[in-house]
Amino acid sequence: MSILTLRSEVVHTEPQTNVPAVEKTLSIFERIYRIGFVRKTAILLALAAIWEIYGRWLGNPLLFPSFSETVSAFLANVADGTIPARAWTSLQTLVIGYGIGILLAALLTTLAIGSRIGADLLETLTSMFNPLPAIALLPLALIWFGLGSGSIVFVLVHSVLWAIALNTHAGFRSVSNTLRMVGMNYGLRGLTLVRLVLIPAAFPSILTGLKVGWAFAWRTLIAAELVFGVSSGSGGLGWFIFENRNQLETANVFAGLFTVILIGLFVENLIFATIERKTIRRWGMQH
Repeated sequence: MSILTLRSEVVHTEPQTNVPAVEKTLSIFERIYRIGFVRKTAILLALAAIWEIYGRWLGNPLLFPSFSETVSAFLANVADGTIPARAWTSLQTLVIGYGIGILLAALLTTLAIGSRIGADLLETLTSMFNPLPAIALLPLALIWFGLGSGSIVFVLVHSVLWAIALNTHAGFRSVSNTLRMVGMNYGLRGLTLVRLVLIPAAFPSILTGLKVGWAFAWRTLIAAELVFGVSSGSGGLGWFIFENRNQLETANVFAGLFTVILIGLFVENLIFATIERKTIRRWGMQH
């Protein structure tokens, strides 16, 4: 009797040919669709097309200029240097207010993570002042600092400070005790522990606070310039919009708004996106 026998319960079948492929080659459309820049550009082009169609259908440039008329006005103001000069004036003021707001937020957050009274102080101040619109303080700022850039910087600091401090403090509080103890086991204490452990672990919240603070500061700046806007004989983008509104140059008003949007897109999709890609995405903290 042979040792090797065929088992009757084993069914021998032909290899299956309809098994789906584990990996398949992507089509050109799928490859292009995976690029975030292309998707966002397509959305912007669709919005521009809707804008153009509605403007042409309305047929009233004084009320609502089309996208092409807005772009023509934008290019004309860029060519004669008006929009670059106004944008530069606004950005200079923005950087000063944004920078001071970040420094004050860092100071308050340091006090908050260092002591219980500091945490109570930050929570109390944010509860009091965070709901207060920054532009509502402009009349007081004009009394205290006069007709100059100091008034706008003051309201910018208010708009930036609380959003950054609140998000940074929340990020620090969300850091696990395990990470803290690991850092302390390596001999890290004080500011060294904050710099090497707490800040990297809380950086997603910190970056969110910086984004929110930037958005608040940018729209507060334009609103403040719309209210009084002129500093040392020259105004920013908000004042450019206000002037052209008084002169019924609606295309120029839309060109100013278009510039505000372009700067916002640049900061969000280039500066903050680059920081995000080189930090929290590289560290595996975000998909």
